Amino acid sequence: MGLRLTMGALAAVAFLLLVSPGLVVIVVSFTSGYSLKFPPPGYSLRWYVSLLDAWQLQFAAANSVKVALWTTGLSVLLGVPAALAIARSASARARVLDSLFMSPLVLPALSFGLAALMFFSALGLPVSPLTLVIGHVVVCVPFVVRTTIASVAQLDLALLESSASLGASRLYTFRRVTLPLIRPGILAGAFIAFMSSFDNVPVSLFLRDARSDMLPIRMWQDLEGKLDVSIAAVSGVMIVVTLSAMILMERLAGLSRRLR
Repeated sequence: MGLRLTMGALAAVAFLLLVSPGLVVIVVSFTSGYSLKFPPPGYSLRWYVSLLDAWQLQFAAANSVKVALWTTGLSVLLGVPAALAIARSASARARVLDSLFMSPLVLPALSFGLAALMFFSALGLPVSPLTLVIGHVVVCVPFVVRTTIASVAQLDLALLESSASLGASRLYTFRRVTLPLIRPGILAGAFIAFMSSFDNVPVSLFLRDARSDMLPIRMWQDLEGKLDVSIAAVSGVMIVVTLSAMILMERLAGLSRRLR
């Protein structure tokens, strides 16, 4: 009983520490003042209205969405075949490949960003939207691989054998049996890859150029230079959009089950 109370108290404290910063940001975003102050002196929607004319933030947000979409698409195209190959093999080679795909999650993000910049420089490739997408794909593919492997592990092999015994080809079986069953895992991995790419700072910091200003970096620069309250409004929008997307993905793909 005492252990259960202790664990419950620790969980409550952890939950409070995780949720409180977001709640503070949302409250501050409605301030009527000109500075980031909590509690705010008054409440207003002025900073949310100001986002309609914040063209730099809009440009950065559009770039972040474009890069995240490209990253998600490529991560799915690369991650799903890799996950199928790894999940269906018990050889040592498959385990090595699994570790290789997971390695970007082990490396410090800043170290990977610097290493990627040095690698592209050695190849003679200047930083551009292309190098930015490649860098994001490397760190986002593991999410698709892991959630897809989890879905394949829950796949009933009897269904595949039944399809083959009825004369279906491997491609037909994959399209009509395997893919619908593992689709929730793919969607969960794609969602995590999109959010990871959209909110990525270390890789974007090294591999972006003037044409690919990213929203997280723009927010960081504005906070560092002038403590603009509109950044709190942007953060509030991002929190609401992220929570809405998580609820939607939970209904479509059972996101919480895929992350266990």
